[in-house]
Amino acid sequence: MKKVVALIHDTYEDLELMYPVLRMREAEIEVTIAGEEGDKIYKGKHGYPCKSDIPFNELKSRDFDGVLIPGGFAPDKFRRFHEILNLIQEMDKQKKVIAFICHGGWVPISAKILKGKKVTGTIAIKDDFENAGATWQDAPVVIDGHLISSRTPVDLPDFGKAIVEKLQ
Repeated sequence: MKKVVALIHDTYEDLELMYPVLRMREAEIEVTIAGEEGDKIYKGKHGYPCKSDIPFNELKSRDFDGVLIPGGFAPDKFRRFHEILNLIQEMDKQKKVIAFICHGGWVPISAKILKGKKVTGTIAIKDDFENAGATWQDAPVVIDGHLISSRTPVDLPDFGKAIVEKLQ
């Protein structure tokens, strides 16, 4: 069974976390929710609660086949944790799935893994992608090797499908 860790913190974009998580679970992919603290309820931008299973400091790349980075305001918090940046760098080296949507792209930008890669995300961080050496594309989903990126909640059906297909 494939295993994915989904990152969470307060003000995550509710749909960008829950839609892919549900799609993966329907496909029998095990999803673990990781937050700054384990066993804590975090609230999304729109108030949806979600409980973390484990804390960031327990994350090990060897335990997962992929990572999901939702958008919202949470990615600005994620990228401040060295544990998260290390996890993303390790997963990148191991060519494991790194899926990010909307502002979630801030995390791989801060992990410095996007130079020469094709990506998408909200147009609000297009310049950030380009300054990190990536080529931003205006598309519902962009897949570049093990990286899967998407723009906004409107693109969630394509994003969820791409994640599941890549992991199966």
